[in-house]
Amino acid sequence: MPKNVSWDEQGDWDARGTWGARTSAGRKLDLAHWQARLDALRAEHHVPGASLALLVDGTVHELASGVLHRGTGVEATTDSVFQMGSIAKIYTATLIMRLAESGELDLDAPVVEVMPEFSVADPEATRVITIRQLLSHTSGLTCDFTHDSGRGDDCLAGYVEAARGVALDCPPGTVISYSSVGYNVLGRIIEVVTGKVWDQALKDLLLTPLGLTHTMTLPEEALRFRAAMGHLGAPGQDPDPAPQWDLMPRSAAPYGRVIATAGDLARLARMHLTGGLAEDGTRVLREETVAMMRHRVVDCPDKWTVSSDGWGLGWTLYDWNGVQGYGHDGASIGQYGYLRVVPSAGVAVALLTNGGGAREVYAALYRELLSALAGVTMPEPFAPPAEPPAVDFAPLVGTYRREGVVITVTERDGAGRVRYEFVDGMKDFSEPLHIDLLPVTETVFAGTGVGAAFSEDYMPVVFSTLPDGTDCVYIGMRCGPRAA
Repeated sequence: MPKNVSWDEQGDWDARGTWGARTSAGRKLDLAHWQARLDALRAEHHVPGASLALLVDGTVHELASGVLHRGTGVEATTDSVFQMGSIAKIYTATLIMRLAESGELDLDAPVVEVMPEFSVADPEATRVITIRQLLSHTSGLTCDFTHDSGRGDDCLAGYVEAARGVALDCPPGTVISYSSVGYNVLGRIIEVVTGKVWDQALKDLLLTPLGLTHTMTLPEEALRFRAAMGHLGAPGQDPDPAPQWDLMPRSAAPYGRVIATAGDLARLARMHLTGGLAEDGTRVLREETVAMMRHRVVDCPDKWTVSSDGWGLGWTLYDWNGVQGYGHDGASIGQYGYLRVVPSAGVAVALLTNGGGAREVYAALYRELLSALAGVTMPEPFAPPAEPPAVDFAPLVGTYRREGVVITVTERDGAGRVRYEFVDGMKDFSEPLHIDLLPVTETVFAGTGVGAAFSEDYMPVVFSTLPDGTDCVYIGMRCGPRAA
């Protein structure tokens, strides 16, 4: 049996002498081949360690490669846990949907009806923002508001209080703007309705019914397991261990900190694929609730940053040449995760990594895996065409602003350029980024000089217009309205 491999079903050797797992539906998986591809791609793109889980015909197959920490050399195994970043939003969305189907929440109720202390900078927005809008990133609430409200059980209440004066990205219910703030508000709603802290509600309502014994939220819980360390460094080189294991405060958990194995993430996906059933037959969600979560609520102007065509209630939605799928990406300090689900094929793929060119590994590996297992043809990497169109940059020049970020678009000698500057509470996050814009269309540009954080090679920069006529620019799925 290959090293660092585990699965639930029996396997056998084929005529080539290759070990494979036979799924419950009789499909043969060449696990040795996928282990070799994971090993090769991980090494090629300088990813220290990775864990991969494949859900096929109801069975979870787990592979691992590399090391959890380049300093210690501790091996990555299938029971190693990784920080999953924004994949946490799927857990929060699933909890909200459990409460909605039990009648404890109305998704279309204004948040203030459930949580009267909720408030944002715009009084009218405060009055009308709904729970459904928070789930689908259409509330207008911004993303990059960081606030450490401490380690106490009141941390989410403190965060929501601190966010009261934060400006919105756009009017509620108009367009999508990816919002971590909105998911923290959802986390606090869960606390208000259940009377439990978010972490405990997650365990009681989701982790325990699903038997997810290697999923947790707090650093001290991760110490019980082999935990991956994030790594940072220049592209194309072996990265070094990050200065800290985790920089996120406890209040970030509903939008950004669930820690798990790739296998446990695939088991969460299995519950959604089976119409809300846990492996033992326990009903966690109704079929209609599961379907509602992946029903498209809004289209995405930026279809490249996370490969999204639209958004449902929690799920990122994909259209691969007519084959529908859903999933979510996530990142923390030097750790990156990717989940893709193809319901028509009964397939889910979860990849968790700890640094280096993780997105490049994801792109190459998932193209091969989803083609072989689900007949999916994923889009080619985002890039400018060989012959870029001529674009008049003059209408795009200006200053765009959202909470924590100022985006300045300039034009010189017919070429566009962006200065992406962190301000306010984000001002020490990074030095300003200087991005050259290569035209893809008149409103879509491939940004250079940022690395592979947003795409395999180029960062999508997408100009759009809000329904009220305000010009805006999307970078990282966040909407920045024109300020000047």
